[in-house]
Amino acid sequence: MSAASNFADRLAEAVERKGSPLCVGLDPMPARLPEELRDAEPVEAVERFCRGIVDAVADTAAAVKLQSAFFEALGSRGVAVFERVCDHAHAAGLLVVADVKRGDIATTAEAYAAAFLERRGEESALADVMTVSPYMGGDSVEPFLRVCRERGRGIFCLVKTSNPGSGDVQDLPLADGRPLWHHVAGLVDRWGADLVGTAGLSSVGAVVGATHAGVVEAARRLLPRAVLLILGVGAQGAQPEEVAPAFADHPAGGLVSISRPILYAHEVRGGDWREAAAAEAARFAAELRAVAPGVT
Repeated sequence: MSAASNFADRLAEAVERKGSPLCVGLDPMPARLPEELRDAEPVEAVERFCRGIVDAVADTAAAVKLQSAFFEALGSRGVAVFERVCDHAHAAGLLVVADVKRGDIATTAEAYAAAFLERRGEESALADVMTVSPYMGGDSVEPFLRVCRERGRGIFCLVKTSNPGSGDVQDLPLADGRPLWHHVAGLVDRWGADLVGTAGLSSVGAVVGATHAGVVEAARRLLPRAVLLILGVGAQGAQPEEVAPAFADHPAGGLVSISRPILYAHEVRGGDWREAAAAEAARFAAELRAVAPGVT
């Protein structure tokens, strides 16, 4: 695949261009929107807020991650906002992660893959990459892999998530003593073997929570070619220095998603909410550069 047709290569280019592996998560909470937006109709306010954040971080972040639940909670008009914000982010030069965590039998997975990763008539696909749950097995993932191969898109498979209860399932010991998530990581590595681009990274990546000690380092060892979508930095308590192992072999080996500290920076910094978000994004980007060798 050429750089233009491989998601991981496009990500590597974006990280080099922006000088940061920062991904800004768009989790719009109506109750926390800036004062100037609270009198507006909720759906309109959310769209104005998300567009403003995109514009504020476009020079700093490599990508934005839209958490679909916050848009779906607003009904069909909220879903339409999700689509328009995806388009706005692409127009601003950002890669788009659709955080939708889909996974189902193959026929349903085909529809999910089409919804987020296929072109919409004459329009481009909503996202460059989407989150996928692999815990129903390989046949539920194959439709997404097919779109990655044919359309140059990417997926991030849930491997070891950041929530405290992830261990209820993901840490269950196998017969050989390994936790279940290590087995899933091995599957993800194999699924992505034929989707490695010229940068040496696969378009099949993994969602990893930095909130668990040693997990990022273990995931890097188990998934040498995968981009790690790292969650948990910021509001969930993980610190930027804890993600350093993700970048051991490549400056784009990790994409670090940070949401609330950037979105709602105005609550702490005061002043214009867009300027506050831009300043906080720049701060996190600088901290990530310090722990990601090769990112300049």
